[in-house]
Amino acid sequence: MTDLFLDRPGRRLLSPRGRFDPWNLAWDGSGGSDGVPVGPREAVRWVLREAGGRRLPVAVIGPKRARPDHVSLAEALGRALAEEGYTLLTGGKGGVMEAASRGAFQAGGLTIGLLPDEEWTAANPFVTVPLASGIGPARNALIARAAFALVAVGGEYGTLSEMALGLHFGRLVLALADAPAVEGADRLDGVDTVLERLARRFLALD
Repeated sequence: MTDLFLDRPGRRLLSPRGRFDPWNLAWDGSGGSDGVPVGPREAVRWVLREAGGRRLPVAVIGPKRARPDHVSLAEALGRALAEEGYTLLTGGKGGVMEAASRGAFQAGGLTIGLLPDEEWTAANPFVTVPLASGIGPARNALIARAAFALVAVGGEYGTLSEMALGLHFGRLVLALADAPAVEGADRLDGVDTVLERLARRFLALD
């Protein structure tokens, strides 16, 4: 059962919380039940693809030397994020970062790579917007701060630091596969459950 209602002719997403502001990503004013009932994911797709919503990035983090199952999962996750309308943020290098970027890029999504390197040319070939930080592993803190949510696919110490920093900054942190166990991070069992959690956070329903 949903309490979200999409009024496409009126370009409004409504709920008892009010009307959703696609730019400020907040509920504002009086709500209602005009329109068609929708779930959170459909509502997010409308906000990002039709209503001109602000495109906060979702970070996909994980090891540069990734196992084949991590690569497959990260690519599927990147593709799904792009299909929902999210912008992808990664560390811009190989392994899980490249796989997620490839999935999103091939689905027509926007991919940002925040590189530890001094030149943008170090980015993997699926990064649309390479940002060379020149600060090495310290760029993990920038990723954790810049993302509205982080999804870890496997990983070791570098991923662990990003997850911990994300939680420190009050971000939603989700863990897939054998990502490090960090208190406060939610371990989920697949891409669809990740998308559901992201939609609820994006719409300030959680």
